[in-house]
Amino acid sequence: MTKSPRWCAAALACLVLSLGLGTVPASAESMDAGKAFTKLTGGAVNIFTGWVEIPKRIQETSEVQGAASGWTWGLLRGLGYGFVRTAAGFYELLTFPVPAPADYAPVMEPPYIFSPEEPQPSSRGY
Repeated sequence: MTKSPRWCAAALACLVLSLGLGTVPASAESMDAGKAFTKLTGGAVNIFTGWVEIPKRIQETSEVQGAASGWTWGLLRGLGYGFVRTAAGFYELLTFPVPAPADYAPVMEPPYIFSPEEPQPSSRGY
């Protein structure tokens, strides 16, 4: 039993129309080129400077809790912060055209390793 080419064309047309009618048009937000470029460069900077979190956290912890804590707990903190900063950099680099988080806000605070940090109250003293 052979199917006629007319029947196949009609079935294909129905399939294409049903797929086309069932889709909802995406409402894309417009890209702000300046903010997107800032997100792109911020991501690249965080990828290349994420490792700086290690000596920064060692020094920071050593000042508050002593050298032994700095070289143990500070090292672990630095590795963790460095990994997160580098991963956030890759995220920002790959998603720079998309305004996510809202209005191209930075993923991490401070947005760069060399930006001053807001003092955060902590019961541990660091």
